[in-house]
Amino acid sequence: MASAFTDKEIYSREFNPRAYVETYFAENRGALVIDEYLSFVLKQLFKIFSAGIVRGDTLIDIGTGPTIYQLLSACEVFKEIIVTDYCEDNRQEFGKWLTNEPGHFDWSPIVRFVCELEGKRDKSTEKEEKLRQKVKQVLKCDVTKGYPLEPLVLPTADCLLSALCLEGACKDQETFRDALKNISSLLKIGGHLVMMGVLEETFYMVGHYKFSCLFLDVEFVRNAVIDAGYTITDFQTSPRPENANHSLSDYKGYFFVVAHKVKDV
Repeated sequence: MASAFTDKEIYSREFNPRAYVETYFAENRGALVIDEYLSFVLKQLFKIFSAGIVRGDTLIDIGTGPTIYQLLSACEVFKEIIVTDYCEDNRQEFGKWLTNEPGHFDWSPIVRFVCELEGKRDKSTEKEEKLRQKVKQVLKCDVTKGYPLEPLVLPTADCLLSALCLEGACKDQETFRDALKNISSLLKIGGHLVMMGVLEETFYMVGHYKFSCLFLDVEFVRNAVIDAGYTITDFQTSPRPENANHSLSDYKGYFFVVAHKVKDV
């Protein structure tokens, strides 16, 4: 049975960003580390950015949350990164890392993993500083709005990136399709969408609070991306390990999609 939908106001009130990163990304014990989601997406991100498949001047990250992992390879090929999230607490938690505030979450093990992929094992400190320099704005974003960054109006970006966002923000398939079209208004024709997330999930826990997740399967994701004006150039999936902890979340696998925007919808 699907969990009751946790809307954006519940997120603003109940979502604890520090508990989230500690639960899912802590070294050797984070659920998304143990379940191999993290290594899966980091390898895919390294592949597309290092190969020059996706590059340009500006990248906008939709639903950044309190995390940086999704941006570590991108900072090598984009001049400017704009991060966005609906929740003020998430933007504040990200800001603690951005300003290198004492006590911010330690991303260094994940940064080292990416540096090893890049053949720069001892450059993790430099990598974090490079990303900090590339992040130019931290903005509020509402994917349910026709223009998610309103009232701001920005030039369209070369790349739109989103990780673990829309499935949490959308109550049903129609809302997901609309949200994908909404965020696509931020991307120029000819630009790329890079999106990653989980498959067949209905909930995930942060602390003692259960947050809903929209059940996604591969066919739906493919069709939603195409209907939003894209041609899919790469679509990868991987199953969740059988010994995963299903008390924290019930997803069955994860996906990674790269798509080329061919038209406005």
